[in-house]
Amino acid sequence: MSNIKEIIESGKAFLGIEFGSTRIKAVLIDEEHNPIASGSHTWENRYENGLWTYSLDDIWTGLQDSYRDMAENVQKEYGVTIKKLGAIGFSAMMHGYMAFDKEGKLLAPFQTWRNSNTGKASEVLVDLFRYNIPLRWSIAHLYQCILDKEEHVKDIAFMTTLAGYIHWQMTGEKVLGVGDASGMFPIDMNTKDYDEEMIQKFDKLIEGENYPWKVKEILPKVLVAGDAAGILTEEGAKKLDPTGNLEAGIPLCPPEGDAGTGMVATNSVAQRTSNISAGTSFFSMVVLEKPLKDLHTEIDMVTTPDGSLVAMVHSNNGTTDLNAWVNLFKEFADSIGADVDMNQMYGTLYNKALEGDADCGGILSYGNYAGEPITNVEKGRPMVVRTPETKFTLANFMRSHLYTALGVIKVGMDILTKDEGVEIDTVLGHGGLFKTKGVGQKILADAINTPVVVMETAGEGGPWGMAILAEYMVKRAEGEKLEDYLKNKVFGSNAGSRIDPDPEGVAGYEAFMETYKKGLDVERRACADL
Repeated sequence: MSNIKEIIESGKAFLGIEFGSTRIKAVLIDEEHNPIASGSHTWENRYENGLWTYSLDDIWTGLQDSYRDMAENVQKEYGVTIKKLGAIGFSAMMHGYMAFDKEGKLLAPFQTWRNSNTGKASEVLVDLFRYNIPLRWSIAHLYQCILDKEEHVKDIAFMTTLAGYIHWQMTGEKVLGVGDASGMFPIDMNTKDYDEEMIQKFDKLIEGENYPWKVKEILPKVLVAGDAAGILTEEGAKKLDPTGNLEAGIPLCPPEGDAGTGMVATNSVAQRTSNISAGTSFFSMVVLEKPLKDLHTEIDMVTTPDGSLVAMVHSNNGTTDLNAWVNLFKEFADSIGADVDMNQMYGTLYNKALEGDADCGGILSYGNYAGEPITNVEKGRPMVVRTPETKFTLANFMRSHLYTALGVIKVGMDILTKDEGVEIDTVLGHGGLFKTKGVGQKILADAINTPVVVMETAGEGGPWGMAILAEYMVKRAEGEKLEDYLKNKVFGSNAGSRIDPDPEGVAGYEAFMETYKKGLDVERRACADL
């Protein structure tokens, strides 16, 4: 404890702050990458005038409160007031739209990634670039504003993401980490900058509007992990810590998106690695060796914080339906007076699933609480379908729900591995699906026919990953790659537990997916008729 006190007093601790959609969290780490203090602030987006947004007041109140909470915890735990830090990094949910005039005034309400009013813009840009531009990307928001003839567009001097905005206010620097920038506009993995051909295509597309700007002039400058990204100004220090204790002059690393910090936190930035987050929604990230051959609207393209191309598959649904069934069985247990806690209930039911037939005995289920663009399902319609011949056992029933939770991810991963020939060495799994040891991990390994590793530290999350990026900027050896720094300095011998795919399980999951794909018409009819 006295050692930690000395680290904080001497300004050798590193701070990461991440803006999630419901929580802003600050994590302070020591020189060995261990979290030593944290603070948080809960916030909610609002739906105003047809758009999901947060006000600037929400942003600054939340930032200051999460920092204050962390600083007070440091004072309480170690008896130290934070004055200096080794470095700071800011990260936030990606995409969205924040546009400013030359005086730095916000021209239109901040549009978050949740907004889907950009359908026409996305359609035009996908066709123009021959590159997937999802609805939530910043360039789709900008072009939709142009299509909607919004008055403010002519006055834009700068547009950025939430992390880019905070960093700009802290340092005066209009920059962005490449991972976050890749959710604004497509990145060329060779130059690690915006794709020049697409930049020119966009400028040509809008030249008839006669705006006084070209698109690259209003986008933030792209930096990669390890680059210096400015220092905390006097004004920035007061905005972060209104008490005045925090001193100016602290270096900042490039601001990043939450996808990039998740990759860092799970040691998944090297090419041919992947991580899958499995909670209330699922997403997989695969770090590519080269660009994909074809356009796939099911796959989002972003980058690691050091600029490698990443293919992302996103599923709106995850463990929600699984949790609902576990709760139903818990209600039954309570009704007959059985004393079973939820941990035992999950452990029993998940492990029971491993006793089921590899193809779930013919049981088909869908856990859709929300629509799924990848499978063209518009609404949430959880469903179980079986025939009289189905082997309807508890083991098969639970196995089908674990299988279907990964169904959309499987569809996307098959595009990458089967259609595109992408090779993956290992997948790191993190999130609620993997809490019952070995079960979700085995199902995932069989689903994607790839070894799956689970590590304890995966739970540290994005703000910890952001603090690691701040430390990497300061402490890396000359020319040391981010993947080597993570492997050798941060994660070391913590290789996690590994499960390899089992041929019988792989074949069984493939059989289940054949039925899953055939049954999607039933699911779509339920959306239309029920």
